[in-house]
Formats: sequence, structure tokens, C-alpha cells
Amino acid sequence: MKKLSLVLVCTLLLALFAGCGASSSSSAAAGGNIPGTLEEIMEKLYEGIDENNMPMVANTELTADNAESFVGVPASDFKEGLSSDAMINAVAHSVCLLRAEDAAAAEELAKAVEENADPRKWICVEAEKKVVEQRGDLVLLVMSGTDLADQIVANFQALETE
Repeated sequence: MKKLSLVLVCTLLLALFAGCGASSSSSAAAGGNIPGTLEEIMEKLYEGIDENNMPMVANTELTADNAESFVGVPASDFKEGLSSDAMINAVAHSVCLLRAEDAAAAEELAKAVEENADPRKWICVEAEKKVVEQRGDLVLLVMSGTDLADQIVANFQALETE
């Protein structure tokens, strides 16, 4: 009898944990979208970061001609994209924002970017840290120094949704 009770308790606990896990992942994918243009959002990602810790950057629209070299996936995989890269290519720094059709498409896009983006895309340097995050219909790719990448990701996570 004790063995049967123990099996039932274990089964209930497993069901409880499985249910909690499913609800948390689906809520992350279904989260609200971040309002604004990609340029406006990119500006918010750099807010509060000391200029002395930032390389000089330039924004580049991601197109069919350049998307794969920036994010590892073709431009046909997303609605629009913007990259903010160091103006000197000896500095490993790249922040890319991709907008997908919806949260479900963004979740799949984030997986593809994680798998294919190359933190060694520069000639002589490699990014210390590569991070891919997804919120709503947006995907963020950061390849940079650890401290700077962490600050940008924290700013992305703090953005308000609609």
C-alpha cells in the first residue's frame, strides 16, 4: 500500500511540474510586442551605457544582400531588421533587432539565429559573448564584450510592451 501511495504522489508531482513548465514557456512566447520602430528601440537598448564603454556604432538596415552575414539567417525569415555595429571592424560589437510576423514566428527565428549567427564574423576578433533573446515579435542578437552585452540585454528585458 505504501508503494502505491508513493507512486501516486510521484505521479502527481511530475504532472504538477510538467503543467508549470508548459505554462511558463507559452506565456513567454505570447508576451506583448514592444512598440516603436527598430531605430527607436535600438536607441533604448543603449540608454544608460557609459560612452567610454561603447564603440562608435552605425546602424545598417538588414536586407537580402546582407542579412545572413549579420544574423546568420536570410532576410526572408523576418519582416524587418536593423543592425548596430562597431564602425571599426577590429572591434567585435554587433546588436541586431529582427521583427517577425508574430511571437510564434519570432520564437522560431530566435532559434535559427542562435544556431547560425557567427560571433567570429569579424576578420581578426571574436565577440566575448553571444546572446539571443525574444520578446513578442522581436528578436535581439547581441555579440559583444560580456559587460556591454549584459547591459544591452538588461535594457531589452526592461522595455515595456503594448
